[in-house]
Amino acid sequence: MGGTTDLMIASLTPYLKAHAPELGAVRRLEKFGTGQSNPTYKMTTDAGTFVLRTKPPGLLLKSAHLVEREFEVMAGLAQTRVPVPRMLHLANDEQSPLGRAFFVMQYLDGRIFWDPSLPDMPQTERGAIYDAMADALAALHSVDVAEVGLSDFGKPGNYFARQIDRWSRQYLASVDTPDRGMTGIMAWLDLHLPEDDGQIALVHGDYRLDNMIFARDTPEVIALLDWELATLGHPLADLAYQCMQWRLPYEGGMRGLGGLDRAELGLPTERNYIARYCAQRGITPPENWPFYLVFSYFRLTAILQGVVARAQGGNASNPEAAQKYAAAIPILIKQAVDTAHEPSEKAL
Repeated sequence: MGGTTDLMIASLTPYLKAHAPELGAVRRLEKFGTGQSNPTYKMTTDAGTFVLRTKPPGLLLKSAHLVEREFEVMAGLAQTRVPVPRMLHLANDEQSPLGRAFFVMQYLDGRIFWDPSLPDMPQTERGAIYDAMADALAALHSVDVAEVGLSDFGKPGNYFARQIDRWSRQYLASVDTPDRGMTGIMAWLDLHLPEDDGQIALVHGDYRLDNMIFARDTPEVIALLDWELATLGHPLADLAYQCMQWRLPYEGGMRGLGGLDRAELGLPTERNYIARYCAQRGITPPENWPFYLVFSYFRLTAILQGVVARAQGGNASNPEAAQKYAAAIPILIKQAVDTAHEPSEKAL
Protein backbone atom coordinates (compact mmCIF):
# COMPACT_ATOMS: atom_id res chain seq x y z
CA MET A 1 0.00 0.00 0.00
CA GLY A 2 2.90 2.34 0.75
CA GLY A 3 3.99 2.35 -2.89
CA THR A 4 0.48 3.05 -4.11
CA THR A 5 -0.11 5.93 -1.72
CA ASP A 6 3.34 7.37 -2.45
CA LEU A 7 2.46 7.49 -6.15
CA MET A 8 -0.91 9.07 -5.33
CA ILE A 9 0.75 11.73 -3.17
CA ALA A 10 3.23 12.52 -5.93
CA SER A 11 0.33 13.01 -8.38
CA LEU A 12 -1.98 14.88 -6.01
CA THR A 13 0.40 17.47 -4.62
CA PRO A 14 1.04 19.45 -7.85
CA TYR A 15 -2.61 19.08 -8.87
CA LEU A 16 -3.98 20.46 -5.60
CA LYS A 17 -1.41 23.26 -5.62
CA ALA A 18 -2.81 24.36 -8.97
CA HIS A 19 -6.54 23.70 -8.40
CA ALA A 20 -7.16 23.78 -4.63
CA PRO A 21 -4.17 25.48 -2.97
CA GLU A 22 -6.14 26.01 0.25
CA LEU A 23 -5.90 22.25 0.88
CA GLY A 24 -2.11 22.41 1.12
CA ALA A 25 0.54 19.90 0.11
CA VAL A 26 -0.27 16.25 0.81
CA ARG A 27 1.95 14.72 3.48
CA ARG A 28 0.23 11.40 4.14
CA LEU A 29 -2.56 9.17 2.83
CA GLU A 30 -3.99 6.38 4.98
CA LYS A 31 -6.63 4.14 3.46
CA PHE A 32 -9.60 3.50 5.72
CA GLY A 33 -9.69 -0.25 6.22
CA THR A 34 -13.44 -0.52 5.87
CA GLY A 35 -15.81 0.12 3.04
CA GLN A 36 -16.03 -1.81 -0.19
CA SER A 37 -17.06 0.35 -3.10
CA ASN A 38 -15.00 3.54 -3.40
CA PRO A 39 -11.49 3.63 -1.86
CA THR A 40 -11.39 6.30 0.86
CA TYR A 41 -8.36 7.84 2.53
CA LYS A 42 -7.53 10.05 5.48
CA MET A 43 -5.48 12.78 3.83
CA THR A 44 -3.08 14.76 5.98
CA THR A 45 -1.68 17.96 4.47
CA ASP A 46 0.21 20.91 5.80
CA ALA A 47 -3.17 22.69 5.99
CA GLY A 48 -5.02 20.06 8.04
CA THR A 49 -6.78 16.69 7.85
CA PHE A 50 -9.28 15.84 5.12
CA VAL A 51 -10.94 12.84 3.49
CA LEU A 52 -10.17 11.80 -0.10
CA ARG A 53 -12.63 9.48 -1.84
CA THR A 54 -11.95 8.01 -5.28
CA LYS A 55 -13.40 5.67 -7.81
CA PRO A 56 -11.70 2.25 -7.76
CA PRO A 57 -9.22 1.52 -10.54
CA GLY A 58 -10.07 -0.71 -13.47
CA LEU A 59 -13.13 -1.36 -15.63
CA LEU A 60 -16.34 -0.41 -13.83
CA LEU A 61 -19.99 -1.28 -14.32
CA LYS A 62 -21.95 1.47 -15.99
CA SER A 63 -23.53 3.87 -13.46
CA ALA A 64 -21.46 2.41 -10.59
CA HIS A 65 -18.99 4.24 -8.31
CA LEU A 66 -20.12 7.72 -9.30
CA VAL A 67 -18.25 9.79 -6.75
CA GLU A 68 -19.31 12.85 -8.74
CA ARG A 69 -22.91 12.19 -7.71
CA GLU A 70 -21.86 11.74 -4.10
CA PHE A 71 -20.19 15.14 -4.19
CA GLU A 72 -23.20 16.76 -5.83
CA VAL A 73 -25.75 15.44 -3.35
CA MET A 74 -23.71 16.26 -0.25
CA ALA A 75 -22.99 19.74 -1.57
CA GLY A 76 -26.71 20.21 -2.20
CA LEU A 77 -27.60 19.12 1.34
CA ALA A 78 -25.11 21.47 3.00
CA GLN A 79 -27.77 23.97 4.15
CA THR A 80 -30.41 21.41 5.21
CA ARG A 81 -31.02 19.50 8.47
CA VAL A 82 -29.42 16.42 6.92
CA PRO A 83 -25.94 15.99 8.47
CA VAL A 84 -23.21 15.85 5.80
CA PRO A 85 -19.50 16.74 5.70
CA ARG A 86 -18.48 19.94 3.93
CA MET A 87 -17.49 19.33 0.29
CA LEU A 88 -14.17 20.92 -0.64
CA HIS A 89 -13.04 19.83 -4.13
CA LEU A 90 -14.13 17.55 -6.99
CA ALA A 91 -11.94 16.29 -9.84
CA ASN A 92 -13.70 14.40 -12.63
CA ASP A 93 -12.16 11.57 -14.64
CA GLU A 94 -10.64 13.93 -17.21
CA GLN A 95 -9.16 16.38 -14.68
CA SER A 96 -7.91 13.89 -12.12
CA PRO A 97 -4.18 13.25 -11.88
CA LEU A 98 -5.08 9.79 -10.54
CA GLY A 99 -6.77 8.84 -13.81
CA ARG A 100 -10.12 8.49 -12.05
CA ALA A 101 -12.51 10.89 -10.36
CA PHE A 102 -12.09 11.83 -6.71
CA PHE A 103 -13.32 14.40 -4.22
CA VAL A 104 -12.02 15.92 -1.02
CA MET A 105 -14.31 16.57 1.94
CA GLN A 106 -14.18 17.66 5.55
CA TYR A 107 -12.79 15.17 8.07
CA LEU A 108 -15.10 14.72 11.06
CA ASP A 109 -13.95 13.17 14.31
CA GLY A 110 -16.75 11.06 15.72
CA ARG A 111 -17.93 7.52 16.39
CA ILE A 112 -18.87 4.84 13.86
CA PHE A 113 -20.82 1.89 15.25
CA TRP A 114 -20.08 -1.32 13.35
CA ASP A 115 -22.10 -3.62 15.60
CA PRO A 116 -25.87 -2.91 15.53
CA SER A 117 -26.28 -4.29 19.06
CA LEU A 118 -24.10 -1.38 20.29
CA PRO A 119 -22.19 -3.48 22.85
CA ASP A 120 -19.93 -0.58 23.85
CA MET A 121 -22.88 1.68 24.72
CA PRO A 122 -24.77 1.66 28.04
CA GLN A 123 -28.09 -0.19 27.68
CA THR A 124 -30.00 2.99 28.57
CA GLU A 125 -28.40 4.96 25.71
CA ARG A 126 -28.79 2.51 22.82
CA GLY A 127 -32.34 3.47 21.99
CA ALA A 128 -31.30 7.10 21.49
CA ILE A 129 -28.87 6.04 18.73
CA TYR A 130 -31.71 4.36 16.84
CA ASP A 131 -33.99 7.34 17.42
CA ALA A 132 -31.31 9.59 15.92
CA MET A 133 -31.10 7.31 12.87
CA ALA A 134 -34.86 7.43 12.36
CA ASP A 135 -34.90 11.22 12.77
CA ALA A 136 -32.06 11.73 10.27
CA LEU A 137 -33.85 9.53 7.73
CA ALA A 138 -37.07 11.48 8.19
CA ALA A 139 -35.11 14.74 7.74
CA LEU A 140 -33.62 13.43 4.49
CA HIS A 141 -37.00 12.46 3.09
CA SER A 142 -38.42 15.86 4.05
CA VAL A 143 -35.90 17.79 1.91
CA ASP A 144 -37.42 19.85 -0.91
CA VAL A 145 -35.25 18.62 -3.80
CA ALA A 146 -36.06 21.65 -5.96
CA GLU A 147 -35.03 24.01 -3.19
CA VAL A 148 -31.58 22.41 -2.89
CA GLY A 149 -30.99 22.17 -6.65
CA LEU A 150 -31.38 18.40 -6.93
CA SER A 151 -34.54 18.17 -9.07
CA ASP A 152 -32.54 16.50 -11.84
CA PHE A 153 -30.78 14.03 -9.54
CA GLY A 154 -32.97 11.17 -10.75
CA LYS A 155 -36.02 10.39 -12.83
CA PRO A 156 -39.30 11.17 -11.08
CA GLY A 157 -41.99 8.51 -10.82
CA ASN A 158 -42.09 4.71 -11.26
CA TYR A 159 -39.10 4.33 -8.95
CA PHE A 160 -39.63 0.69 -8.03
CA ALA A 161 -40.31 -0.41 -11.60
CA ARG A 162 -37.12 1.29 -12.80
CA GLN A 163 -35.05 -0.06 -9.92
CA ILE A 164 -36.29 -3.62 -10.41
CA ASP A 165 -35.34 -3.39 -14.08
CA ARG A 166 -31.94 -1.85 -13.36
CA TRP A 167 -30.84 -4.29 -10.66
CA SER A 168 -32.24 -7.29 -12.51
CA ARG A 169 -30.05 -6.41 -15.47
CA GLN A 170 -27.00 -5.76 -13.28
CA TYR A 171 -27.52 -9.02 -11.40
CA LEU A 172 -27.84 -11.03 -14.61
CA ALA A 173 -24.69 -9.35 -15.97
CA SER A 174 -22.79 -10.39 -12.82
CA VAL A 175 -23.51 -14.16 -12.87
CA ASP A 176 -22.98 -17.02 -15.27
CA THR A 177 -26.01 -18.94 -14.00
CA PRO A 178 -28.78 -17.00 -12.19
CA ASP A 179 -29.99 -18.36 -8.87
CA ARG A 180 -33.52 -19.78 -9.20
CA GLY A 181 -34.58 -18.10 -5.97
CA MET A 182 -33.39 -14.74 -7.28
CA THR A 183 -35.24 -15.07 -10.58
CA GLY A 184 -38.33 -16.08 -8.59
CA ILE A 185 -38.00 -12.91 -6.50
CA MET A 186 -37.76 -10.80 -9.67
CA ALA A 187 -41.00 -12.34 -10.92
CA TRP A 188 -42.69 -11.83 -7.52
CA LEU A 189 -41.70 -8.16 -7.43
CA ASP A 190 -43.10 -7.58 -10.91
CA LEU A 191 -46.34 -9.29 -9.88
CA HIS A 192 -46.73 -7.32 -6.62
CA LEU A 193 -45.51 -3.93 -7.83
CA PRO A 194 -47.74 -1.28 -6.18
CA GLU A 195 -49.22 1.58 -8.14
CA ASP A 196 -47.00 4.65 -8.16
CA ASP A 197 -48.32 6.89 -5.37
CA GLY A 198 -46.42 9.96 -6.53
CA GLN A 199 -44.05 10.18 -3.55
CA ILE A 200 -40.66 11.52 -4.59
CA ALA A 201 -37.83 12.09 -2.16
CA LEU A 202 -34.08 12.11 -2.10
CA VAL A 203 -33.20 8.54 -1.11
CA HIS A 204 -29.79 7.55 0.23
CA GLY A 205 -29.76 4.01 -1.13
CA ASP A 206 -27.50 2.49 1.54
CA TYR A 207 -28.97 3.83 4.77
CA ARG A 208 -27.54 1.87 7.67
CA LEU A 209 -25.83 2.34 11.02
CA ASP A 210 -22.23 2.02 9.84
CA ASN A 211 -22.66 4.67 7.12
CA MET A 212 -23.06 7.34 9.81
CA ILE A 213 -20.73 9.23 12.10
CA PHE A 214 -22.12 10.03 15.55
CA ALA A 215 -20.92 12.75 17.88
CA ARG A 216 -18.40 11.70 20.52
CA ASP A 217 -20.56 12.54 23.53
CA THR A 218 -24.18 12.62 22.29
CA PRO A 219 -26.37 10.32 20.14
CA GLU A 220 -26.47 12.99 17.41
CA VAL A 221 -25.70 11.94 13.81
CA ILE A 222 -23.06 14.40 12.59
CA ALA A 223 -22.52 12.90 9.12
CA LEU A 224 -24.32 10.56 6.76
CA LEU A 225 -21.81 9.03 4.34
CA ASP A 226 -21.57 6.81 1.24
CA TRP A 227 -24.06 8.44 -1.13
CA GLU A 228 -23.06 6.68 -4.35
CA LEU A 229 -26.46 4.98 -4.66
CA ALA A 230 -28.46 8.13 -3.88
CA THR A 231 -31.16 9.20 -6.32
CA LEU A 232 -34.67 10.59 -6.47
CA GLY A 233 -36.96 7.80 -5.45
CA HIS A 234 -39.51 6.47 -3.02
CA PRO A 235 -38.78 7.09 0.67
CA LEU A 236 -40.06 3.64 1.73
CA ALA A 237 -37.14 2.08 -0.15
CA ASP A 238 -34.72 3.63 2.35
CA LEU A 239 -36.91 2.73 5.31
CA ALA A 240 -37.26 -0.91 4.28
CA TYR A 241 -33.54 -1.19 3.55
CA GLN A 242 -32.80 0.05 7.07
CA CYS A 243 -35.35 -2.36 8.53
CA MET A 244 -33.66 -5.37 6.95
CA GLN A 245 -31.21 -4.97 9.83
CA TRP A 246 -33.85 -6.24 12.28
CA ARG A 247 -34.18 -9.42 10.21
CA LEU A 248 -30.66 -10.20 9.02
CA PRO A 249 -28.77 -12.63 11.28
CA TYR A 250 -26.44 -11.22 13.91
CA GLU A 251 -24.15 -14.22 13.63
CA GLY A 252 -21.86 -14.56 10.64
CA GLY A 253 -20.84 -10.93 10.28
CA MET A 254 -23.99 -9.70 8.52
CA ARG A 255 -24.52 -6.95 11.09
CA GLY A 256 -28.17 -7.74 11.63
CA LEU A 257 -30.25 -7.95 14.80
CA GLY A 258 -31.81 -11.32 14.04
CA GLY A 259 -31.59 -13.75 16.96
CA LEU A 260 -30.87 -11.07 19.57
CA ASP A 261 -33.10 -10.14 22.51
CA ARG A 262 -33.66 -6.56 21.42
CA ALA A 263 -35.77 -5.62 24.43
CA GLU A 264 -33.03 -6.75 26.80
CA LEU A 265 -30.47 -4.79 24.78
CA GLY A 266 -32.57 -1.62 24.94
CA LEU A 267 -33.15 -1.52 21.19
CA PRO A 268 -36.47 -0.62 19.53
CA THR A 269 -38.58 -3.12 17.64
CA GLU A 270 -38.92 -2.78 13.88
CA ARG A 271 -42.51 -1.59 14.40
CA ASN A 272 -41.41 1.07 16.91
CA TYR A 273 -38.60 2.27 14.66
CA ILE A 274 -41.04 2.68 11.78
CA ALA A 275 -43.49 4.48 14.09
CA ARG A 276 -40.77 6.95 15.11
CA TYR A 277 -39.87 7.66 11.48
CA CYS A 278 -43.52 8.08 10.47
CA ALA A 279 -44.21 10.41 13.41
CA GLN A 280 -41.28 12.59 12.38
CA ARG A 281 -42.64 12.83 8.84
CA GLY A 282 -46.30 13.09 9.87
CA ILE A 283 -47.37 10.06 7.83
CA THR A 284 -49.18 6.79 8.59
CA PRO A 285 -47.32 3.44 8.74
CA PRO A 286 -46.87 1.88 5.28
CA GLU A 287 -49.19 -0.69 3.74
CA ASN A 288 -47.90 -3.60 1.63
CA TRP A 289 -44.76 -3.73 3.81
CA PRO A 290 -43.55 -7.16 2.50
CA PHE A 291 -43.09 -5.71 -1.00
CA TYR A 292 -40.70 -3.02 0.22
CA LEU A 293 -38.72 -5.53 2.28
CA VAL A 294 -38.45 -8.06 -0.56
CA PHE A 295 -37.37 -5.28 -2.90
CA SER A 296 -34.64 -4.30 -0.43
CA TYR A 297 -33.33 -7.86 -0.20
CA PHE A 298 -33.39 -8.17 -3.98
CA ARG A 299 -31.55 -4.91 -4.56
CA LEU A 300 -28.89 -5.63 -1.95
CA THR A 301 -28.34 -9.10 -3.42
CA ALA A 302 -27.81 -7.59 -6.87
CA ILE A 303 -25.35 -5.03 -5.48
CA LEU A 304 -23.35 -7.65 -3.59
CA GLN A 305 -23.29 -9.96 -6.60
CA GLY A 306 -21.68 -7.14 -8.55
CA VAL A 307 -19.00 -6.77 -5.86
CA VAL A 308 -18.35 -10.52 -5.96
CA ALA A 309 -18.06 -10.43 -9.76
CA ARG A 310 -15.49 -7.62 -9.56
CA ALA A 311 -13.50 -9.58 -6.98
CA GLN A 312 -13.52 -12.63 -9.23
CA GLY A 313 -12.16 -10.38 -11.97
CA GLY A 314 -9.40 -9.19 -9.64
CA ASN A 315 -10.87 -5.70 -9.23
CA ALA A 316 -12.24 -5.20 -5.73
CA SER A 317 -11.40 -2.54 -3.16
CA ASN A 318 -11.66 -5.14 -0.38
CA PRO A 319 -11.39 -8.78 -1.58
CA GLU A 320 -11.93 -10.24 1.92
CA ALA A 321 -15.24 -8.40 2.23
CA ALA A 322 -16.22 -9.70 -1.21
CA GLN A 323 -15.81 -13.27 0.10
CA LYS A 324 -18.16 -12.48 2.99
CA TYR A 325 -20.67 -11.01 0.54
CA ALA A 326 -20.58 -14.20 -1.52
CA ALA A 327 -21.54 -16.15 1.61
CA ALA A 328 -24.30 -13.65 2.44
CA ILE A 329 -26.06 -13.81 -0.93
CA PRO A 330 -27.91 -17.14 -0.40
CA ILE A 331 -29.03 -15.94 3.06
CA LEU A 332 -30.47 -12.75 1.56
CA ILE A 333 -32.27 -14.70 -1.14
CA LYS A 334 -33.79 -17.11 1.40
CA GLN A 335 -34.98 -14.28 3.66
CA ALA A 336 -36.50 -12.51 0.64
CA VAL A 337 -38.42 -15.65 -0.33
CA ASP A 338 -39.59 -16.15 3.27
CA THR A 339 -40.71 -12.51 3.54
CA ALA A 340 -42.63 -12.77 0.28
CA HIS A 341 -44.77 -15.45 1.92
CA GLU A 342 -45.53 -13.42 5.06
CA PRO A 343 -49.02 -11.95 5.43
CA SER A 344 -48.84 -8.14 5.34
CA GLU A 345 -50.22 -7.71 8.85
CA LYS A 346 -47.59 -10.09 10.22
CA ALA A 347 -44.68 -8.58 8.30
CA LEU A 348 -44.75 -5.25 10.16
